[in-house]
Amino acid sequence: MTESLRIGVDVGGTNTDAVLVRDRTVLARCKSPTSLDIGSGIVRAIKDVLAAADVPPAEVAGVMIGTTHFTNALIEAKNLSRVGIVRLGAPATLSVPPLSDWPEHVKEMVGGHSAILSGGYNYGRPIGPLEPAEIRRLAREFKARGINAIAISSVFAPVNADHEEEAARILHEELPGARVTLSSQIGRVGLIERENAAVMNSALLGMAERVIISFRQALVDLQIRAPLFVSQNDGTLLDPDNVARFPVLTFASGPTNSMRGAAFLSGANEALVMDIGGTTADVGALQNGFPRESSIAVDIGGVRTNFRMPDILSIGLGGGSLIASENGRVHVGPRSVGSRILTEALVFGGSQLTATDIAVAAGYADVGDRDRVRHLDRQLVAAAVDEIHRLAEEALDHMKTSGAAAKVILVGGGSILIHRDLAGVAELTVPPDADVANAIGAAIAQVSGEVDQIYSFEKLGRDHALLEARQAAERNAIAAGAAVHTIKIVDVEELPLQYLPGGAVRVRVKAVGDLHLGGAT
Repeated sequence: MTESLRIGVDVGGTNTDAVLVRDRTVLARCKSPTSLDIGSGIVRAIKDVLAAADVPPAEVAGVMIGTTHFTNALIEAKNLSRVGIVRLGAPATLSVPPLSDWPEHVKEMVGGHSAILSGGYNYGRPIGPLEPAEIRRLAREFKARGINAIAISSVFAPVNADHEEEAARILHEELPGARVTLSSQIGRVGLIERENAAVMNSALLGMAERVIISFRQALVDLQIRAPLFVSQNDGTLLDPDNVARFPVLTFASGPTNSMRGAAFLSGANEALVMDIGGTTADVGALQNGFPRESSIAVDIGGVRTNFRMPDILSIGLGGGSLIASENGRVHVGPRSVGSRILTEALVFGGSQLTATDIAVAAGYADVGDRDRVRHLDRQLVAAAVDEIHRLAEEALDHMKTSGAAAKVILVGGGSILIHRDLAGVAELTVPPDADVANAIGAAIAQVSGEVDQIYSFEKLGRDHALLEARQAAERNAIAAGAAVHTIKIVDVEELPLQYLPGGAVRVRVKAVGDLHLGGAT
């Protein structure tokens, strides 16, 4: 990593955290409630850390932001564009139309117009010819409906994307300025899930442009001329132009920022990480210092997708989780006061009993006014403490890959909720600055290059194919801004595809390197 000054910001559902980092030193930090418009909260947080460290804006070499904008937009079905959907796979895929598995309220918001046309590939061979006239006719229908965001999918596009690319070229001719997503650029083998990912991405493209403009304007207002980067969900960074093209790659970037921050603060490369915030606790696994990737289709807002996502388990446990007693049993969460904790929790003068109040009443957390929780029933407090720790133990157990006791790193502002040993945990670490690990993870994030491609081992030979994939991943990392001499391969995966001819193997390779910001590497 360079020794340049970096600002890391992570926008969570409850708090917006910011840090100013040089090398391995946190010079300043800030934690404040997330603002309703999000942008003003980011500006305020950056101002605070610059003022705390007495650093002029001109000395900042880079600003890295992790945001929940796009995940929340999809889950809440707000600020989404209507999407024209082009599937190339007739007649083979006519039985399952696009958006068949989407929740109705999201489908109504996103579904503009769809058609299944001739094209696509089946086991490497064309299902049918691409018909340019059909695509031009569909483009005219999109134009008549005022649709400017388009998602193109085709059968086996990860093996051969020729039809998708040709369809995109024709659509751009007919609809200059249209925002187009190709499923082959995002998803993996599995038509419906890959198509869903492409539609999600297209629905967010208009919003992505507005968000990036607002981020850039925030830096202008702060008189920061340093480059801007946005966290993506593999623990690395994207430049703003790529975020504007692929906003779905930021999904779940908050938990991955925390995991990268946990690895950085603890020095651990292999461990479970539990990030407890104000509303939820997210549990993931570090492999080689990066979040373990999910190997199954991931559900986002009720929609199944198969693009790259971290293997994260989220539970309704956080500092703002509401405590309730019913039929002699104490319940913790999943309802939460969220970002209103500073006004609604008992220790802060409010009237809601939260998990933070329990931790203070039990005597192992020191925030707010303890006198405000001295009246709580001792049995209620003890039962709530037991339930908090039971929820944590259960979540960690779900993320294990064996029955052995695990090493666990605890981060997040809600880490004060845990104060005793957890069953199944061999070592529990709470590193310094754990409560702003998410912002630290954003600040120290590297850049990556990835290859996910089908190779014929019979034609190329395994060694040559893997070498070709490694070199391509390294080139992609350099193109993303990695300093050449810092690049290393962190993940190689081979998946034989028995249903394809020629010894076909899906090869995934990821290379990462330190972001070159003009300092020493």
